[in-house]
Amino acid sequence: MRHDGSVGDLRSLPKAHLHLHLTGGMRHATLVALAAEQGRKLPPGLLDPTTVDLDATQLRGWAKFQRLYDAARTVLVGPAEVSRVVREIVEDQAATGVRWLELQVDPSSYAPRLGGLHATVEIVLDALRNDLGVGTALILAGNRTRHPSETETLARLARRVDGVIGLGLSNDETRGDTRDFEKAFRLARDAGLVAVPHAGELRGAGSVQLAVERLGATRIGHGVRAVEDPLLLELLASRQVCCEVNPVSNVALHVHRSVAESPWRALRAAGIPVAIGADDPLLFRASLLDNYAALDASDDELADLARCSIRSSTAPAAVQASMLAAVDAWL
Repeated sequence: MRHDGSVGDLRSLPKAHLHLHLTGGMRHATLVALAAEQGRKLPPGLLDPTTVDLDATQLRGWAKFQRLYDAARTVLVGPAEVSRVVREIVEDQAATGVRWLELQVDPSSYAPRLGGLHATVEIVLDALRNDLGVGTALILAGNRTRHPSETETLARLARRVDGVIGLGLSNDETRGDTRDFEKAFRLARDAGLVAVPHAGELRGAGSVQLAVERLGATRIGHGVRAVEDPLLLELLASRQVCCEVNPVSNVALHVHRSVAESPWRALRAAGIPVAIGADDPLLFRASLLDNYAALDASDDELADLARCSIRSSTAPAAVQASMLAAVDAWL
């Protein structure tokens, strides 16, 4: 079957979405509506209909991005607002052909307003349940700008709650020492959880190597800088560590000058699984479909990326088999 590469066409391609953050997945219309209801004034960067364009590779660049993200999060004042946003995220994923979603959240950012860490996780998990045909799971993300003991607390929580499948590590990649988080990720791995830290976005190939060798990463959030080290590419390929590539996000934050510079093809050529993600569509104004469409990829390449996302997910074997068969039927 020959496809036309349109968004509508890509919508019918079954896929897993492995790199999406809770606040960053909020609909822009919902952000504006909640802010109006609460009498909050949003910063201009959140009202601009175009993508956020911040050079996060420069000093204080990430801080500007984080301030926008934090401003968006202020509208999530209670369980009702968080539940609404999570339900809408699932609806949006279903409408884009996603059949398996792994949502990432740092519960400590919401806990003071939602009754604590455990309560926050349960609220999100409850809202993820749906009858839209989207399988869901939750990743708890530590914050590398805070003390590692907080991530260890999240790891212990993740071990106790059904529906949590992994531990992540996010925020400003240029801060904190990855090695300080070894204990947290060991706690997670010992309980059978996947290790999915961010690395190789604002820092180079060495950050990816640390994430794999010290944290036991089975997937890397971003990981695009791995192409700077041929030996690292061999390591990722040998361990089949998936790179969650977010091409539009990388351009918006000046990791790359254009989507054409995204190294997803080089990663695949090296034998490394690549799962395309949207990261924070609220800020980057680009859905998962937009990220797929921006790649200018062939049908075979698109199907290959969808298969990578499915095989690199934590979806049950039967779900993966059904999705992979559907990808073959699409192709």
